[in-house]
Order: sequence, then structure tokens, then C-alpha cells
Amino acid sequence: MHFSKLIFTLLVAGTAVAHPGPHDILPRAEIQRRSGMAKRCASHVGSFNQRRMAKRAMQKRWEGSGHNTTFEIVTEAPYYETIQNNTCVLTPEVTRGPYVWPRSQTLRQDMAEDQPGVPLWLDIGVLDMATCDPLPNALLDLWHCNATGSYSSFTGLSPNTPFETLLSELNVTDYDMGVTDLHTDDTTWLRGMWPTNEDGVMEMKTIFPGFYVERAIHIHAQVHTDWTVRENGTIIASNTVSTGQLYFEEELEQKIMSMEPYVSHTQINRTTNAEDTVFPEDLEGGYNPVVSVVPVDEDDLSKGLIGYITIGVDTTAIETFSK
Repeated sequence: MHFSKLIFTLLVAGTAVAHPGPHDILPRAEIQRRSGMAKRCASHVGSFNQRRMAKRAMQKRWEGSGHNTTFEIVTEAPYYETIQNNTCVLTPEVTRGPYVWPRSQTLRQDMAEDQPGVPLWLDIGVLDMATCDPLPNALLDLWHCNATGSYSSFTGLSPNTPFETLLSELNVTDYDMGVTDLHTDDTTWLRGMWPTNEDGVMEMKTIFPGFYVERAIHIHAQVHTDWTVRENGTIIASNTVSTGQLYFEEELEQKIMSMEPYVSHTQINRTTNAEDTVFPEDLEGGYNPVVSVVPVDEDDLSKGLIGYITIGVDTTAIETFSK
């Protein structure tokens, strides 16, 4: 299927935000510096992907969470010997957006909980662009909205109301994106963290995201090093070395959005990648932020999707986090 044409893709360049609005754009010199790091590691990335795809081509059993379902995934996922676009080197300067909530991000490999939707298994590799080697024990931190556009911990906020209008309704006049606390509850679905293994790879079970007003379909992601967590699985401290967003191809999105429960979200029109104000910035420097997807069953997408992405991180660009 067309969905698998780009098995190697990377997270967005260090210019993305969670919502439209004023934000800083990285200087051209910094984008070029990171682009140079990416090109230097191109051949390493190619062999990294080849090993991953070869392993995935073997039969693999995935246990469906909460539904007593077992899928047998056998796929001859294609791969490229070398990368087809620049490796995107992320940066901690990027805002995490208003729907990040560390108290709800917990250490687990299945973050779907009871949310309905098409199963999505993310196969994520992380490379240290300083060495061009896979980066073990890097903590991947992921969060996204559900099939009808809502975020856990923020279920009291309408996904169909423009963000500026929400702030007005809340009488918030001094909003600081990623800092101001807007959370409304303690739900945790579609939020999770898990470290890469010794091969620099992690796997996360979730569902395909829906959409909310003024934004294309996307998944938020951060990469942490030197991290520690509490007994309840939430993060205490870390060095954040990347923050970005993942996207999907329009052809795939159209098919998924025609299925339940996505198709029930009719209150607003879906924003496509081409219409999104953030997505073009994520292409800056020749990067491609679109996740490669292989269906579990090409004749029935409802059985699930496997998404491949490799993240190149600049481990010299560190933002210290403590809570």
C-alpha cells in the first residue's frame, strides 16, 4: 500500500508548536548546523533502519490491551538502504504546548487505556547525532488527543473551540504556552513514556489520533536523557534533548477518519497537513515529519497499523527538567 512508501521518517524540525500563535523560529544557521549533523549520519541511519525492518519482517505477536485480543503481525516491511530526507535534529527550545501534563505521563508501553480507535503500534528508534549511534535508555514521552479530539487531563476543554476563544472563556489574559496550567481532571489515557532498549528502539501501543480545531492530526513527542521517575511512574527530572510532533499521510488519514469512532466527529472540519499553519515549518531544512505506516491487514485497517519513525537528537542541546 501507499502508506509504506517512507519507512524511515523523523520528527519535526525545532520550530513546531502545539497551537497556532507567536513563537520563535530557529535561526537559519542553527537549522543548517543540525542539517549537517543529519547528513553526516545518513549511512548509519540506513543500516539502523535495515536492522529494524528485518527484525519486524519476522513474525511478531502483539497483545491487544484491554480487549483480550491477540494480533499476529507478519509483514515484509520495505526499507531504504539510505535515508530519503535529512535527519531531523530536534531541540528543547520548542514549546510542549498547552496539553502537556507531566503528572499524567506515566511509564508504560501501552497508553491506549479504554480509548476506542484504530490500534497503532509505534516502532521508534533514537540516534545520537553526535556519534551517529543508536541511543539506549532514552525516554520517549508521547501524548495525543483521542478519536474525537479531546486530550486526557483536559477533558473539560472543548476540542471544537478555537484556543483563543477557550482562553477568553476561562478569563485567561496572561497565557504562557506550555506553562499556564489549564488541566481540568486527572485522566491519563493516550499519554505514556518508555525507554529505548540497548538497540536504541522502543515500542508503544496507542490508537490512531483524531483531530481538534485548527490543527492537523499529530502526536506530541519528547526525548529525555538522564531521567528518573517516581514509584508511580511519573518523571522527576531529566535532560530534555528533543521536542516535536509526528504527522501522517493525508491518504491514510482520509481512510481512518471515515471509520468509527472518528467519523462521528462532525462538529468541525478536519485541518489537513496542507492547511495546517505548523506543518510547513516542520518541513524547514528538507525534513519529513510524516510517520511511515504499514497496516496489519491491508484489507482491513481496523485491525491496526504499525508506524515507523527514527528520531535524531542533538544530545548537546539540553534543557534540564525537574518537578
